[in-house]
Amino acid sequence: MAGEKAVEFVKDGMVIGLGSGSTVYWFLKKLGGLVEQGLNIKGIPSSIQTENWARQFGIPLTNFSEVQRLDLAVDGADEIDPDFNLIKGGGGALLREKVVNAHSERLIIIADESKRVKQLGEFPLPVEVVPFGWELTANKIGSLGVVPVLRKENGEVFVTNNGNYILDCKFTSIPNPQELHHELKMMLGVVETGLFIGMTDAVIVGHSDSASVIEK
Repeated sequence: MAGEKAVEFVKDGMVIGLGSGSTVYWFLKKLGGLVEQGLNIKGIPSSIQTENWARQFGIPLTNFSEVQRLDLAVDGADEIDPDFNLIKGGGGALLREKVVNAHSERLIIIADESKRVKQLGEFPLPVEVVPFGWELTANKIGSLGVVPVLRKENGEVFVTNNGNYILDCKFTSIPNPQELHHELKMMLGVVETGLFIGMTDAVIVGHSDSASVIEK
C-alpha cells in the first residue's frame, strides 16, 4: 500500500532516486506499469538489487555523470522517529542510499507502522566500514558501549555493493542521533553510518488496506 501510494508523487519528466528494500519493490512495480503507459521518467538505483528490479519493470535508468540533482527519492527505512530521523541499512545499501537521498530535492520514506518508533536504537545500527583493519574499527566503536557484530550472510562475511563490511551495533536507544553519527564518522575506518538525519520530507505509512501520508 505504501509503495503504490508513493507513485502518486511522481510527475512526468522527473529524475527519481530509487531506494532499496522490500517495500521499494512494490513502488518500482507500480512505477514500471506507468512507464509502460507512457510516463516519462528516469531513475538512479541505490543498489544492484534495485537496478535489477528497475530493469525488470522497464524503468529507464541514468547516473550521476548525467544528472547532478534528483527531483524525488523514494526509499524504505528500518526505524523512523517522530522527527523523521531514520535508521537504514538493514539490507546493506546504506551508503548508496544516502548518496542518492542527499542529492534529491525531496525524500519520501515508505514503510509499515511497525517502523515508527519514539526513539531510534532498538534496531541495530548498521555502520559500513572498510575491510582492512575492521577489527580495529570495531574495537573503537566498542568504546561507545556497544558490541559491534560483523554482519554475515549464509555463513560468509556480508560485503556491500561498495566492497565494504557492515558492523551491526545494538545501542538500545539513541537519544542524540546527530551526535552519534558525527562521533562514528570521525573514527578511522568508518565509511558511513545508517543514521539518516534531517533528510526526510514525508513518510507514507502502509496499513492492511490503505496508506497514509505524514508530512513533516
